[in-house]
Amino acid sequence: MSLPHLVSSGTATLLMVDDAPFLIRGGELGNSSAERSYLEPFWPKLEALGLNTVVAPVYWDVVEPAEGCFDWTTLDELLADARAHGMRLVLLWFGSWKNSMSSYVPAWVKTDTERFPRARTSGGAALEILSAFADDNRDADARAFAALMRHLREADDEHTVIMVQVENEIGMMPEARDHCPQAEEAFGGQVPAELLPVGAQPGSWADVFGASPATDERFQAWAFARYVEVIAAAGKAELPLPMYTNAALIRPGAAPGQYPSAGPLPHLAEVWRAGAPSLDFIAPDIYFPNFAEWADAYVASGNPLFVPEALRSVDAAANALYAFGRHAALGFSPFGIESISGDAEDLLAGAFDLVAQLTPLIAAHAGDGSMAGLIPPTDDMRAPHRVRLADVVLEASYERVAAPSLADGVINESGDAHGSRLLPAAAIVIRTSADELIVAGMGVTLTFHSPAAADTVGILSCEEGRFDPEWRHLRWLNGDQTHQGRHVRLEPGRFAVQRVRLYRYR
Repeated sequence: MSLPHLVSSGTATLLMVDDAPFLIRGGELGNSSAERSYLEPFWPKLEALGLNTVVAPVYWDVVEPAEGCFDWTTLDELLADARAHGMRLVLLWFGSWKNSMSSYVPAWVKTDTERFPRARTSGGAALEILSAFADDNRDADARAFAALMRHLREADDEHTVIMVQVENEIGMMPEARDHCPQAEEAFGGQVPAELLPVGAQPGSWADVFGASPATDERFQAWAFARYVEVIAAAGKAELPLPMYTNAALIRPGAAPGQYPSAGPLPHLAEVWRAGAPSLDFIAPDIYFPNFAEWADAYVASGNPLFVPEALRSVDAAANALYAFGRHAALGFSPFGIESISGDAEDLLAGAFDLVAQLTPLIAAHAGDGSMAGLIPPTDDMRAPHRVRLADVVLEASYERVAAPSLADGVINESGDAHGSRLLPAAAIVIRTSADELIVAGMGVTLTFHSPAAADTVGILSCEEGRFDPEWRHLRWLNGDQTHQGRHVRLEPGRFAVQRVRLYRYR
């Protein structure tokens, strides 16, 4: 079998594992949950959730406690336990930076600030952040990361590890850039040719881009990207697994320096792409409610979508379906997965079951324009959500609370509900042929329309079933459940898969 790798599929990208498309149904462990003695009782829970991948950290300070002396015990135990439970791994390298700070660097780095200098504020204060402008910082990290990948090459011939994250949520705070002496010198130097705007004359960063926090952030992003490039390239020289770097996103209204600035954010994607070509993509950690907006921004910036961290609320189930349906995502992974509970746990398991069923179809239709992911675009929708798949227009409405029993099979126009339990509402829609659709999810009602005004699109038949792995029919839904042919409805509170055949009449 070949190494895990990425391949293009239309406008999408697929992860290939054991030479077959692989969608990561993931969960990221809490930062301190990756050791065998702590993680052992959680494996049955991770299996019950339907995970196929655990996203887990590797700590620089633990694996290289003394310079050049490596201890792979925790990693080897993680590899063995993942294999025993049928899981793959995405490893997170907690190296120079973790959530902006340098909290996971070894003690021999932390305590030697002359050899391993810190970033500084504009006032000269040292920060608990390694400077990206110090070669010794970068090279020590690169040597450790190369050793990690070399160890995987020797110890993981089953390719349990399918992807690696280089660093974690890189970013500068409380200012947009480093002001150490090396940084000040670089800022006054010329902008690299790769970043010069078309037609611009060479000059300093302030000359080319103007003196502003945005320029500071762009400058720092280039420094971070060049630093990460050396580390990623050193690792890939040992074992060329897919690699990425993730970003903490921008809080509404925050300016550079008020969030972890200069990380691999959508507005800096071209800087990171030019500065770190050994990375295969950049990735968002999405904890904000506007999930679709952030996911769309990363894809629009030229990336495949992988969400290594997401909020583990009830909406995680909906966001997973959107990510896979809208963008054929490489994967989706709520954070602190060992701590998920209650409705969020049950609903994520249901969503991941749908993704497992649909994986061959999602892979087959990735990037060809025949697939949609549906979640409510706003909290207070006043009109149906319209999505077009070639010559079929979908109109979606959403139900986020359970309807009373008398509304089974009809639109809950009154808005009546049983209690106040908030449910996810989302669907994956795949057009498998000219007049056939697979619709999977919960809490979504669909009607179908033609762009040609003279044509009416009707429902020829609708059946509920599941892929196991071939389609297995459970029941026909041509009566009350489709409101006598008026719509297709995925009722709130229950995940389902339906196969719909359409026809046209005048």
